[in-house]
Amino acid sequence: MHIEPELVTGAKLLLSYATATVSLGLVARASLKAIKEEGISKLAIRSLMSVIAVFAFFELFIHHSVGVSEVHLILGSSLFLLLGPAAAGIGLMGGLLIQGMFFAPIDLPQYGMNVTTLLLPLFVMSELAKRIIPQNTKYVDLNYSQTLKLSFAYQGGIIAWVAFWAIYGQGLEASNLISVATFSGAYLSVILLEPLVDLGLLALAKTLCNFSVSALFEKRLYASQA
Repeated sequence: MHIEPELVTGAKLLLSYATATVSLGLVARASLKAIKEEGISKLAIRSLMSVIAVFAFFELFIHHSVGVSEVHLILGSSLFLLLGPAAAGIGLMGGLLIQGMFFAPIDLPQYGMNVTTLLLPLFVMSELAKRIIPQNTKYVDLNYSQTLKLSFAYQGGIIAWVAFWAIYGQGLEASNLISVATFSGAYLSVILLEPLVDLGLLALAKTLCNFSVSALFEKRLYASQA
C-alpha cells in the first residue's frame, strides 16, 4: 500500500506528519509494554523478523498500482498474531522506511501518510482482537470467522485511510472518486484472502509449539490469558 506521489502536496502534508506522530506514539507505547512483560531482547528479535517480513511483502509479493494507491498483500493481521502489536508496528514502519530509502525514494514524501495508513488500523485491530477472541483461546486455535474479522478491521482501515488521503488531497472531483472506488474494489480481494493465509501460518505455528523456536513468537500465540 503506497499513496501515489503528488496526491497530497504542499501544506497539506503537515497533517500526515501529525498523524504519523500519533501512529509512532502508539508503537512506542506498545513497545514499552512488550519490554516490561517479556524483555527487550524478545522484542528486538521479533521486530527484526517483522521488518524483514514486511520488506519482503513489499518487494517480493505481487503488487499493482490501482487508482490512488497500490494493492498489496501486507499480512498485517498475520504479523499481529505471530509477533504481537509492537513488533508488527515496528516492522511495518521499518520495512516501509527501508523500501523508501533504498528502492523507492519517490515514496518518501508520502511516508507519513503511508505509515499512518498501515499503523492506525493495526492498533484498531489490536483492540478488536481483545473483544472477539475469548481470553481462554490461543491464537493458534482461531477460526476463519475470527481471522476474517481481524482482516476486515485492518484492511478496511487501510481502504478508509487511502480514501481519506485521496479526498483530502484532490477533493471530490469525479475522476478522483472513481480512482478511490477502483482501488477500494480491488483491495477487497485482500480482505478475503488474508484470513486463509493467517490460518495457514497459524497451523504451521501450531506444529512448532513443542520446539524452542516457539519462544520467538507472541506469547498469546500458544498461551491463553485465562
